[in-house]
Amino acid sequence: MTLQQTIAEYLKYTGHKGFDISAALVDCDGVLYDSMKYHTQAWVKLMKKNGIKCTRDEFYELEGMTGSEIIKMKFKTGAGKNVTDDEAHALYGVKTRYFRELGEAPIMPGAMRVLETLKEAGVDRVLVTGSQQDALIERIKNDFPDMFGDVMVTGHDVRKGKPNPEPYLKAMNKAEKKSNQCLVIENAPLGVQAAHAAGCFTIGVTTGPIPEKDLYKAGADIVYKNMDELAAALPSLLVALSLIKA
Repeated sequence: MTLQQTIAEYLKYTGHKGFDISAALVDCDGVLYDSMKYHTQAWVKLMKKNGIKCTRDEFYELEGMTGSEIIKMKFKTGAGKNVTDDEAHALYGVKTRYFRELGEAPIMPGAMRVLETLKEAGVDRVLVTGSQQDALIERIKNDFPDMFGDVMVTGHDVRKGKPNPEPYLKAMNKAEKKSNQCLVIENAPLGVQAAHAAGCFTIGVTTGPIPEKDLYKAGADIVYKNMDELAAALPSLLVALSLIKA
């Protein structure tokens, strides 16, 4: 499918007449940082310590949910235990410690180029992550200076994480944007589902083991192999979208 056909398909299923792209809603893990290999390792360690059988692949599929949601679901299905909010909070703290013990995840190649391109084009950058780690926000401010403002949505801000559209709907509300004014950059099926359900033009990037077809199946409008490929294609994509005015 050509880019023009992709755009036409988006306009058809959303009912929008065109675009006025002024914000990019950007996921964190697997988009800004090559961190999912560490997250999945930490999740498996937490679960096995609590007698729950699992594999790392399961947590790639669950990426985008809040930590509390993942814990409640896995303890229910894996151990038949109903976990309280306080218990989930404590367990998430343990998982966070395991994650930090693995060292800092590297910045994803191409991530800065993508953000710089968006900034140069006058497109606001809004962080939308299921993470509940406060230290992550500080790291983002240091690693990507002047790339994100105060408007962001984290796991602390939502009652329902991805694939529910709440994170992206809340981000649009905070940024005072409509869906045809927003791009979303996501690497996980649940995040793609959330963005698609919110009505945003959704860009998928296959930065982990999840194949391209799964991102399209989840609702991605277009998929790139990695953030470097997206960075190279983004100027042309922004021009193409700008030519179809709302």
